[in-house]
Amino acid sequence: MSTIYWEEEMETLPRVGLESIQLKRLQRLVHRMYEKVKPYREKMDVAGVKPADIQTLTDLAKLPFTYKDDLRDNYPFGLFTVPMDELVRVHASSGTTGKSTVVGYTKDDVKLWSGVMARAYCCAGVTSGDMVHNAYGYGLFTGGLGAHYGAERLGATVIPISGGNTKRQIGIMRDFKSTVLMATPSYALNLADAMAELDVDPASLSLKVGIFGAEPWSENMREEVERKLNLKAVDIYGLSEIIGPGVAMECLTSDGGMHIFEDHFLPEIIDPETGEVLPPGEKGELVFTTLTKEAFPLIRYRTKDISRLMYETCSCGRTLVRMEKVTGRTDDMLIIRGVNVFPSQVEHVLMGVEGVEPHYQIVVERDGNLDTMQVLVEVSESLFSDEIRRLEKTSQKIQMDIKDYLGVTCTVKLVEPKTIQRSEGKAQRVIDKRKL
Repeated sequence: MSTIYWEEEMETLPRVGLESIQLKRLQRLVHRMYEKVKPYREKMDVAGVKPADIQTLTDLAKLPFTYKDDLRDNYPFGLFTVPMDELVRVHASSGTTGKSTVVGYTKDDVKLWSGVMARAYCCAGVTSGDMVHNAYGYGLFTGGLGAHYGAERLGATVIPISGGNTKRQIGIMRDFKSTVLMATPSYALNLADAMAELDVDPASLSLKVGIFGAEPWSENMREEVERKLNLKAVDIYGLSEIIGPGVAMECLTSDGGMHIFEDHFLPEIIDPETGEVLPPGEKGELVFTTLTKEAFPLIRYRTKDISRLMYETCSCGRTLVRMEKVTGRTDDMLIIRGVNVFPSQVEHVLMGVEGVEPHYQIVVERDGNLDTMQVLVEVSESLFSDEIRRLEKTSQKIQMDIKDYLGVTCTVKLVEPKTIQRSEGKAQRVIDKRKL
């Protein structure tokens, strides 16, 4: 299948040309931020760096980082670079861990956003002839409207169904002949379970590709989604602070990784402990600088996502750097008796065990001075109704596999199907009951 591009010249530009564009845009950005945003100017002054000091892309490392706390400390609009009457939209995080982080868009920002999302759709082989079933949530969450505007920009037809009402969603997929599914991977599995209950064969639907993001998911989970929904599953990456969905997108090749649209979003990988920029190919924390946003640009924003960058040209022809699938976050990393544990690592183990469903929760508690970890795992109907000896054997296998793979001891509780609460957005994988 031939590659579909949205902006072929930019997506296939030789690196020397791309880096020239990045430097010019970075220099303009730093001058504008220094002039218009007092908190940035103060941070740069403390760091002893002026806009004129940015002469090469490597000079980016001279600039101070931006943290989520900076956004909260300047809540709601303190980091915006344009007057309020130039905004056409605001989005915000849920605020579950403190003040909401508020992001704003000018008319040109919305145009930029829809453009990078159109690129993302093209990476997945989507065309103007497709019917996009958009089950991302609409509202202050950026996922729904980001996916919506991008599909319209491409010329595809959008079904703005949002989350919830799962049985109706399946009926609409069938009746409207949806070809593209946009959802979180956990909700995609929720849809698959509902199809099985309704005796709907996914092969009878018109779905060809699913674009899944907003939460980490493993390769094993990808295989599960593809098998249960009879489609090609690809990964999309984004975060509200940078623009929303559409920062990076996986293509249909087998090369791996998601293409970062780096003419707009300049990436770095740093050591999360020291802040030192790491060489290409090394794994660390992903940091972004937004090169072209108007209302709410950010310099060296620390995402807390763990990934690595791959600069080899992809066989799809795109020269844009690829980021590895996010393996976890520095802030959802659990430390269990000195061992670093990511939920995605636990999921990797579970998906390799026969009879285990892709629904689980990790419960962490403290017994005296020791941390304890329990993994609740749903098993298939046939396994749950089987003899106790087989259930015990499965539970022991999971415990041993987690111990071997992660180096941490846990207890495993097998539960019957539908026991763990389903999610229509991001799945709650961890319940941390410790008072740390």
